[in-house]
Amino acid sequence: MFRITRGEDSKLTSWYFEIDRKLLLLILALVAVGIITMFTAGAAQAAHMRPQQPWFYFIKKAIPWYVIGLGCLFGFSMLNKQKVVKVSIAIALFAFLGLAITVVHPVVMKGSARWAHVGRFGFMPADVLKPAFIVLTAWFLAKMRSVFGENMFLNKQAWKFNWLSWWPYLILFGICTFIIFRHPDIGTATLYVCVLFVMALVAGLPLKFLPVMGGVLVLLGAAAMTNSHIRNRAMHIFNIEPRSQVWFSLNSIRHGGLFGSGDKAYVKDALPEATNDCVYAAIAEDWGAIIACALVVLLFFVINNLINHAITAKDRFVVYALTGTMALFGGQICFNLMTALHLILNKGMTLPFISYGGVSFISFCILFGMMLSLIREDVWNK
Repeated sequence: MFRITRGEDSKLTSWYFEIDRKLLLLILALVAVGIITMFTAGAAQAAHMRPQQPWFYFIKKAIPWYVIGLGCLFGFSMLNKQKVVKVSIAIALFAFLGLAITVVHPVVMKGSARWAHVGRFGFMPADVLKPAFIVLTAWFLAKMRSVFGENMFLNKQAWKFNWLSWWPYLILFGICTFIIFRHPDIGTATLYVCVLFVMALVAGLPLKFLPVMGGVLVLLGAAAMTNSHIRNRAMHIFNIEPRSQVWFSLNSIRHGGLFGSGDKAYVKDALPEATNDCVYAAIAEDWGAIIACALVVLLFFVINNLINHAITAKDRFVVYALTGTMALFGGQICFNLMTALHLILNKGMTLPFISYGGVSFISFCILFGMMLSLIREDVWNK
C-alpha cells in the first residue's frame, strides 16, 4: 500500500505534511458540490437552451476549467512567498491589459462591457485581478508598515509622492476600480473597495475613517444611479415581475422545502443562470433548505479557517493576505446569496468554487493556492 512517510526527503513529502489539509479538503468539498450541481442544475438548464443541448453540456464545458483550476490550486500551494509575489505581479499586468482592452475595444454582453476578448478567448479582467490584488495589497501594506511604522496612515512622509507611498497605490487602485465601475460592474467595484478597507483596518487604519468608507459607498451608489438601466431596476426592486429571474429564483427556493424536490424539481428548469448567479436557488430546490444551510456552514468553515490562521500568523504580510482573502471570499458569497434571495439587485457574481464560470473558478483556485502556500511557509519556516 502506498504511503508517504515524514522521513522521506522530497518537496512532495514536505508539501504533504506541511500543507493545511483541513483547508484544502474544505475547498475540494466545495468543488465537489459544484460538480454535482453541474450534473443536476446544468442538465435542466441545457434542456431548455435554444437550441436544446445534451444533459452533459455544462459539465463537458466545465471539465477543462476544473482541470486547470485544480492544477493551479495544487501548483500555487507549492510556491514560496517570493514566488507568490512575483507571480501576482505577472497576473496583475495581464489583468491591467485586459482592463485596457475593455476601454479601447469594449464588447457589450448582457448590458456590460466587462469582458475582454483576445481572439476567440474571452475573460473578465476584474476576476483575473482578484488574487493579484489581495497579494500585492498585502505586500504593499506590510512594506508601508515596515518603512513608516504603525502610524503609516497619518504619517506625512507616507503621503509624499514616492514609489513607496500612498499616492501611486491609490491612483492605480482608483483607475482600475473606475474602469470596473464603468463597465458597469457595480458589485465587483464595491467589493474591491470594501476589501481594501477591511485590509486597511487590520493594518491599523483608525476607526475614525469608517465614515469615509461609508461616504465612498454612498458615492458609488449615487454614481450607479446615473445609469438608466440600473436606476430602472432599482426603482422596481420591490416589484417582482412574474417569470423574471428573481421570480424563478425565489420560487425555486420555496419549491425545495426542507428536504428538496429531487426528481420533482421543475422550477429550476426555467431558472436563468441556474448554474451561475442563481446556483444557490437550484441547490435549494434540489436538496432542500437543510442542505442549502449546510452549504452555508461549509462556506463559513472556510472563512473561519482563514480567520484563525490570520490571528496566529507571524508575518504581517500573511496576516493582511489572509484577511483580504477572507473579506473577498466572504463578500462574494454574500453578494451571490443575497442576489438569489432578492435582498439586493443582481450583481452577476459567482458563488466561489460552486458556480459555473471558468475564469472565476481559476482565479479563486489561484488565490487559495497562494494562501495555502503562505500559511505553510508561515507555520513551518522559523
